[in-house]
Formats: sequence, structure tokens, C-alpha cells
Amino acid sequence: MERENCWVWFKGSLNESGTWKGGFTYKKDGNPGVLIQNPSFVQCRVPDWRISTSEPLDKYKGPNIPKNSVWKIL
Repeated sequence: MERENCWVWFKGSLNESGTWKGGFTYKKDGNPGVLIQNPSFVQCRVPDWRISTSEPLDKYKGPNIPKNSVWKIL
């Protein structure tokens, strides 16, 4: 399992819009989603649609969330 660089989508809050943040690495294993790592954050598992392997053109445009995604929070 090699680590690769990625951008991660953070939804934001009521007062802030969401944004893509760089500086993360990810790795896939046999479990659903991907494991993301960054020295400033706790390592965690996120769905595939929350990462981008290339720098997003618009850092404030959210990802396309698949319909009926198990990871989707309403």
C-alpha cells in the first residue's frame, strides 16, 4: 500500500463554505473508502468521493456525491 498525495473536501460550517485542502496523503486497503493522513489531523477513513488526486480548479466547488452513498450525511 503506497501513499499518494491528495486534496480532501471539508464541508465547512454554517458560517463558512466548504473547501478543498491539500497536504494530505491517502492509501487504499481492503476496507471501504480511503485512509487519509496529515500531520495536523487525526488519521481517518473517508469515502472515495471526498478526495481528489489532482488540485481542484475551484477550491470552493464541492465534489459530486454519489446517490445513495453509504457515507452521505444529510
